[in-house]
Amino acid sequence: GILEKIRSYLIKKLLPHLEDRRKYHREFASSTSFHGVHNIVQIQSKTRKVLWLLVVVGCLAIAIWQICSRFIYYFSWPTTTTVVIQYVENVKFPAVTFCNLNRFQAHAVSNLKIIFLIWNIVSGVLQKFAVQDKYSQELNDFLLGNQNFSIKEFTKKNGFYLNSSTLLECEFFGKPCYPQDFEHVFTEYGNCFTFNHNDLPARKVSLSGRGLHLLFDVQQEQFTDEPALGYTDAGITFVTHSPKELPRFDGLGLLTPVGMHAQVAIRQLKSIIQEYPWGECKPDIKLQYHKIYSTNGCLQECKARYIQDWCGCLPFILPGNGTECDLLKFYNCVYPAVYDIEIKGLCTAGTHNSTCPAPCEEMDYPTTVTYSSFGGEKAIKYFSAKLKKSPEYIRQNLVRIDIKYHDLSYKITQQQKALTISELLADVGGQLGLFCGASMITIIELLEYIFTNFCWMCIFLLLKAPEMPQWNNPSQNQPTHKEKKKGIQEC
Repeated sequence: GILEKIRSYLIKKLLPHLEDRRKYHREFASSTSFHGVHNIVQIQSKTRKVLWLLVVVGCLAIAIWQICSRFIYYFSWPTTTTVVIQYVENVKFPAVTFCNLNRFQAHAVSNLKIIFLIWNIVSGVLQKFAVQDKYSQELNDFLLGNQNFSIKEFTKKNGFYLNSSTLLECEFFGKPCYPQDFEHVFTEYGNCFTFNHNDLPARKVSLSGRGLHLLFDVQQEQFTDEPALGYTDAGITFVTHSPKELPRFDGLGLLTPVGMHAQVAIRQLKSIIQEYPWGECKPDIKLQYHKIYSTNGCLQECKARYIQDWCGCLPFILPGNGTECDLLKFYNCVYPAVYDIEIKGLCTAGTHNSTCPAPCEEMDYPTTVTYSSFGGEKAIKYFSAKLKKSPEYIRQNLVRIDIKYHDLSYKITQQQKALTISELLADVGGQLGLFCGASMITIIELLEYIFTNFCWMCIFLLLKAPEMPQWNNPSQNQPTHKEKKKGIQEC
């Protein structure tokens, strides 16, 4: 049958004779580039055969152990950190956002003290704030009686402003700058102003020790805040950040009190983080309302999405397009929603599986700040005559800030793979070559030898299979109608 034909073909064409198979094994052992095997086959002394067998098996075991350890190390996703300091002829100046610690004009809130509490609730989407029970009734009465009140417009109109009366001096790298060079932005401190924002051409400095020179008049008699809510200081707070990112205070701002001169030396630090599983970043994440990815921007967009879904409106202090939330929704919906987001961990940051993982590239500006009292006696007299203010006013209201680069260099901190795939292959090849004298050609020889023997084994098992039963063919074994008739006639 068909099975017999297959068997005969396999025996004649594919399966060598026993002597040919033994000859193939001997030739492989003698000619393979796997060191030590030919000594086991060719040496006549049994003692030396055993010794060489132990040597080959021992070296092979050590090579396998070393290779397994390298694979285990590779799949632990190890990393190293390199630090490179690059010196350049000029370096880009960061954006700097300034805020007055006294957020509102005194005349605007003299009969409206509840405004401080309202702004804290509004800015609670950026900074956690808990409303005390003693303010709840007063807040409810105000909201019910002033449903059309806009805290955004009120703050923009009656908050801290930047003009020639509050910004007395401004100079960047020897050239004068003006209040119109600053961009308005809302933060938890109300009206704030950013120098060197993203819409302007990049500003660079080519000499360390020179940069931004500012002199503020905080005008304490015109601007005030509520000490009962924890705002007891007077001065300017500021933060340095990338021009493409939003300012983030949240306890990270630098404070310069009145009557002080702050010398701020900055450095530029670029951090590069590997993608998961080596690091915690995800390079495919893009933000909708920010040009570059940052953890702070991602958290703001995450909160904006949840608040818009739950409350049907969007706080003006968060990025996005949507209907602006009124005060009643801020208090009844947005404020509880922010609390719920924090409690349930709906917007998390840090690890690769969080809502906002670490950025793959991040620019930071570490600062060193030194302080001195503002002005000697001559300087106090000079500004007193210039501004037509008393010396006491000068000491209680003026703030000088100098921001400059420490040197014309930037530091790159880069997280790198401790073991790449090419280095892994090099390690494996080194272990095989050291202990077995093997290479990729040797591996191919072994695979060919194993495949050939596997094929012979399959053919051998197929030849040993039981014969298929012969099923009766009705058309051949059973007599036809004419044969039956003929048989009857013969009978």
